[in-house]
Amino acid sequence: MRVRLGGSKQLSNIFIQGCDSMIYVGIDIAKQKHFAAAMTADGEVLIQPFGFSNDSEGFSLLVSKLKTFEQDNLLIGLESTSHYGENLICYLYNMGYHTAVINPIQTATLRKSNIRKTKTDKVDTILIIKSMILNNHRVFTQSDIDSIRLKSLCRFREKTKKSKTRLKIQLVSYVDIIFPELQYFFKSGLHINTCYELLKKHSNPNDIAALHLTYLGNLLKKASHGRFGKEEAIALKGLAKSSVGTGDTHLSIQITQTISQIELLEKQIDELDESIEFIMLEMDSVILTIPGIGFLNGAMILGEIGDISRFSNPSKLLAYAGLDPTVNQSGQFNAKSTRMSKRGSKLLRYALINAAWNVSLNNKTFNDYFMLKKSQGNNHYAALGHVAHKLVRVIFKILKDNVAFNLE
Repeated sequence: MRVRLGGSKQLSNIFIQGCDSMIYVGIDIAKQKHFAAAMTADGEVLIQPFGFSNDSEGFSLLVSKLKTFEQDNLLIGLESTSHYGENLICYLYNMGYHTAVINPIQTATLRKSNIRKTKTDKVDTILIIKSMILNNHRVFTQSDIDSIRLKSLCRFREKTKKSKTRLKIQLVSYVDIIFPELQYFFKSGLHINTCYELLKKHSNPNDIAALHLTYLGNLLKKASHGRFGKEEAIALKGLAKSSVGTGDTHLSIQITQTISQIELLEKQIDELDESIEFIMLEMDSVILTIPGIGFLNGAMILGEIGDISRFSNPSKLLAYAGLDPTVNQSGQFNAKSTRMSKRGSKLLRYALINAAWNVSLNNKTFNDYFMLKKSQGNNHYAALGHVAHKLVRVIFKILKDNVAFNLE
């Protein structure tokens, strides 16, 4: 058997040869209780399947059993099962153990080949070990740990952003009732700091109409950093006096609290961005050498892709992102044009499309390709889809070979 290793800043393939002294540890992952067993390549069971809890005490039990063997001769395998095994993977990596993630399809194939159709946690640990013996598996590196963190942070950021969008829509609906003219008073709309500061203090048009002109002017001036002042205060007071809004006071509470929630989410997004940027700087990935791909887009792409060696060619990466074309064929009919499948990782697809536009704005080769596709009759988004295809192939190449982007 050969185990492929990879460093955090280099992805060249390094192999170490398995030997007779190699000991394989299979771990079946569950939410609350995992099962583990150890076996030699000859099939000798060194540790009978045992259960351990998904907590500090359970992890300590596992390590205490593994300490009876030479650490360098151990290879630990876990099935890829959602997020349940991520804490254990990080724990084992920090303890210095070689850990590999096993594709569940491989163990499922072994299970089907068994005459007895048995599936238990104890049996699965042995199947994982057999899969490790029969197949090559890449050992987890710091780069993989960073990818897990990026994936988690970026997905949480996306959920937070969607929550903020929902609150903004809700805020507009409240203002539509209490003071509908306000959202057209500011050219940038409701969602600017000046408007938020005004609404937090005075959302009722009757209150705004009764405010002293000097007070209102100073409020607007301070909130807008000098952009608005007395002239806008006069216009706003006039607008408030003629407003057709209901002026219901109960909506003022909802408006104030909604703005507070929006501002809290904005602060959280800023904190997430700082954490993402820190990890990206530590990773020093070659993806950042592509002009137009910054920390956030790069983080979303790396986090969703994970280990690039999971994909044998760019087409599989395209399919994973849902950028591959759908097939529409029946009998003698073959569709001349098809849409992207939009299956797979939605966040990866979003990041790649967004990155494709940014790269086309910052690189002549990609810009020329974008303009070529538009000249062939494609609309903006269809042309952008073609650019995304080209970008995926470039990303696949530079991540596989760990080389910097070099297209002019």
